[in-house]
Amino acid sequence: MSPKPDDTSAEAARLDRLYREKARAEIAAAEALVPGAEAVASHGDELADVLVLSGSPDAAERAARSAVGGPAGEAIGKALDALELPEGRFFACSRPAKASAGPVAARLRLLVEALDARVIVALDGDAAADLAAAFGEPTLAFGTETSLLGRTAVAVDGFAASLDDPAAKRRVWKQMQALKRG
Repeated sequence: MSPKPDDTSAEAARLDRLYREKARAEIAAAEALVPGAEAVASHGDELADVLVLSGSPDAAERAARSAVGGPAGEAIGKALDALELPEGRFFACSRPAKASAGPVAARLRLLVEALDARVIVALDGDAAADLAAAFGEPTLAFGTETSLLGRTAVAVDGFAASLDDPAAKRRVWKQMQALKRG
C-alpha cells in the first residue's frame, strides 16, 4: 500500500527538519574550532546547494558582522542566478580573523561536510588557499573547475575587489563561468 499524499508530505517535512537540525549542529561544531569566528557570522541555508567562501572579511562584512554581505552579497546572488545556480540556496562564510591555518582548514572542512553543498565558490585568493588546505590540495587555479570529493569547486581572483573595476569584473565573471561549462 502506497503512502497517502499527506503522509508523504509530512514525512518530507520531518526529514527536512531532521537534516537541518543535524547540519546546524555540525556547523556549530565547526565554528567552535575557531574562537571568535562568529564575529563575522556565516549564514545561509544549512541545506545549501552552493557554498560561497571569502577570505578575510572586508570593512562592509565586519560592519554588518555577516560574511559575503553588502554589494558583494548582492552581486554573488546575481552571478549565481546567471549561472542557473539557486541564489536562495547558498551558504556564505569568510575566514575568521586572527586564526592560524590549521584551525581555519579544519573549520572549513567541517563546514563543507556539514553543508554537503554540491558547488563551492572561493571568491578570492585567501579563500582558495583555505579551501585547498582543507582538502589537502596544493592549490586551486582561478577559473578552473576542480572536484573536491565529488563537489564542484571554482576559485575566482578577487570577486569583491572586482566590483569597482570593469576589466577585473569581466575576468572574474569569465572565471565563474567554469561552473557553467562543467
